[in-house]
Amino acid sequence: MYRFLLTPRWWGINLFVVLAIPFCVFMGTWQLGRFEDRVQSHEQAEKQPDPSTRAAKPLDELLPVDKVTSGRPAVATGTYADQFLVPGRELDERRGFYVLSLLRTDGGKALPVVRGWLPGTAGSVAVPAAPQGEVTVTGDLQASENIHSDGVDTRGGLPAGQLGMISAASLVNLVDYDVYDAWLTLPEAEAGGAGGAMKPVPAAAPQGSGLDLKAFQNLGYTGEWFVFAGFVLFMWFRLVRREAESVRDVALGLVPAGEEAGADGAGAEAVQVPETTKTPETETTKTPETAQGS
Repeated sequence: MYRFLLTPRWWGINLFVVLAIPFCVFMGTWQLGRFEDRVQSHEQAEKQPDPSTRAAKPLDELLPVDKVTSGRPAVATGTYADQFLVPGRELDERRGFYVLSLLRTDGGKALPVVRGWLPGTAGSVAVPAAPQGEVTVTGDLQASENIHSDGVDTRGGLPAGQLGMISAASLVNLVDYDVYDAWLTLPEAEAGGAGGAMKPVPAAAPQGSGLDLKAFQNLGYTGEWFVFAGFVLFMWFRLVRREAESVRDVALGLVPAGEEAGADGAGAEAVQVPETTKTPETETTKTPETAQGS
């Protein structure tokens, strides 16, 4: 009854099932591994001391920024140059903007420094001027933002002097000197009162180090892939069952005239159905035998 499984059409179906199920299981296992890695990173981050409580080190010793150095206090010396406003940033559930100044170091390379946050709309609020002359700043080190970072504006079309994303890739097109692929956020308001109106911007945890929404998305994708694997297997059994029933119906002669059953090309001979004809006098039924005799 199950010889139809060896037909060309069923060879294709069987090959698809054999390949699809391991693929779904592999993808589900991979997504589960990603979720477990995020859980492990979160647990390790909780065991580590707060990065901001560690001793400050020179900037170059902490680069490039990774999960270990992110949030560490870094020290840099230079002179403030260009200044930009970063709109659409929230702090304490209030909407405002960052004040970002570029600190040009002795080597000529500039370090973006978020001096603080101000409420309101960028461009319509007076911004405290950056300190003059050579300064030494100590701030929490942060990695360059990307399109997945909170608050980033990738729409473009911002007014001159405004920036949607704090990154070297964004700043390199706005200034004529090199920019560090990192930035600092000052943990305290600047001394002297000029920057006292600004609020410090807390350092953000490094991406991928906590149980964020993306971590639970990996867990959801794990369930989806295993469901797909079960669905493929279920549909294969259902198709086999229907095909076996069709072959059985052919063997019992239960298939209507002109209908082919079975994917292996095995069909039943057409079953002749009594033909009903009408005469002016009476209605008669012709069977195959009577039809030959008439």
